[in-house]
Amino acid sequence: MITGIGNPVFDLIETPYLKTDGRVLSGCSTNACLALTKLGKKTALIGRIGKDYDKIFRSEMERFGIEYAVEESEISGGFKLIYYDKHGNRTLDVLGDAGPIDFFPEKYADSDWILFGPILQELDLEYVEIVKARSRAKIFVDPQGFLRSIDKEGRITHEKTKEIERIASLSTVFKPNEMECKVLTGIDPRVDFETPAKMLKEWGPEIVIITLAEEGSVIYDGKTMYRIPAYETLAKDSTGAGDTYAAGMIYAIDKGYDWYEAGCFAGCVSSVMIENTGPDFPLTVAEAEKRKNALLAKFPPR
Repeated sequence: MITGIGNPVFDLIETPYLKTDGRVLSGCSTNACLALTKLGKKTALIGRIGKDYDKIFRSEMERFGIEYAVEESEISGGFKLIYYDKHGNRTLDVLGDAGPIDFFPEKYADSDWILFGPILQELDLEYVEIVKARSRAKIFVDPQGFLRSIDKEGRITHEKTKEIERIASLSTVFKPNEMECKVLTGIDPRVDFETPAKMLKEWGPEIVIITLAEEGSVIYDGKTMYRIPAYETLAKDSTGAGDTYAAGMIYAIDKGYDWYEAGCFAGCVSSVMIENTGPDFPLTVAEAEKRKNALLAKFPPR
């Protein structure tokens, strides 16, 4: 069992290539669970959902075969995302905030992995520590929602919090994207990825991963810096790219892949997501493996 913790959201998305017809299911932990389920893993999602999207959410969870434990909130979470360049940069306006998660069903304490993937500060250090103490699961932290706040116009901004270093120290894998890496370390990883990777490793996670969109990713285990190439494709919608990378990485670690192969597999999982929009991306193990093998043939490990 792999358990994702973080509120599901229903987003409006607009890119240079497409525009959603209404709000679609998304969210860091949600997208990771979707990808892992498509890869054959048993998953569960813990979060909060409002009455406005409760029926749709439950129907989607049943359709995709994801277990869930949710509490009711006044309104469901959601964002309006407008992408404006090829790197996946975007504006992010808040449509709703489902509020903090303060429960953890004990049946998920036996999970093999727990992914902390908040979308807007619904998790905090105390919650992470409590769950960590109750479970022997490996911990994957995607810091995006730990770093977000809302400005006066209802738009998302990012800042390093006092708790994030301690949260990172509790993780097996700590995975910021390039923007989050710069917020956390002050260094642009497109210019210098080694320095921030080493800085983040000093906080205490076992593995640091920095994703770099079309530039691939970097994995650092404290000894070796792995530079992972990207699978070249057309990113029609980058929403969920990092979330599904996380799913691919968890799958690859469980399969026993080395770090270079695992990074290639994770990036290939993500590549399927960004060619599509919404939860119905056509991911299969066979397709991810096919892309991974093509990537390894083009960029063999050194």
